Amino acid sequence: MAVQRIEMLGVPVDVCSRQDLEGKILELLQKERPSQISFITIWDFLKARRKNEYAESIRNADLILPVSKSILSGARFLKKTVPVRYNPFDAFISILSVLEARYKSFYLFGGRKKALAAAEKNVRTTFRGLQIVGRCVGYYKSQDEENIIQAISKSSPSLVLVSEGIKKKDFWSYSRRHRFSSGIFLYYRDAVGILSKRIKRVDPRKFDKGLEIWDEIIRNPLKLFLIFPYFRYILLLVWARLFKQD
Repeated sequence: MAVQRIEMLGVPVDVCSRQDLEGKILELLQKERPSQISFITIWDFLKARRKNEYAESIRNADLILPVSKSILSGARFLKKTVPVRYNPFDAFISILSVLEARYKSFYLFGGRKKALAAAEKNVRTTFRGLQIVGRCVGYYKSQDEENIIQAISKSSPSLVLVSEGIKKKDFWSYSRRHRFSSGIFLYYRDAVGILSKRIKRVDPRKFDKGLEIWDEIIRNPLKLFLIFPYFRYILLLVWARLFKQD
């Protein structure tokens, strides 16, 4: 089944089964232009409803994979096709496996120097068929960006991981897309941290139950206030259902 794009409350989300993910990755690799894959949480979803850089990058992404259960329940409530929910780390590993099987190339961009080196080492050990063609730390100075862009462009990787320390997040690759001729760009903030074992990945059992937010609240209690935008999301869904405005 082909990947289907639905729209909820003005935000695009893709319905991509796990069986179709490999085919979609191979399709993106064939494009003679840069492509973008975006993971979207409920908080990203609400941000993408505004007129901002992030919303622009999401609207133009080639593959938008939902992370939060709330997005799935919202689609179900609005009687739309329900997307498949992805654990970002598992999806990222699946994408690397697709690339490794075809001896494709990979570029790591983000994180601190020590964590980035450890992440690269672990990727090389696990994905021996994957060609790592370069790496660059995040939190860089603005005057270094031109060299970073040139390094990525010259290495022409199949996949560029954009991770921790890149302020523009998804919009970094989108706004610079004219500087690259091909390749998939994927923003996943925690990837370098998890690969370097500096950050502990979300417990799969908690993720399956949709309880991963509690780990974030424990680390940052101020995230309890996210309950207010969540209530707004519920109201928007009800309004859209009642008045058929979606």
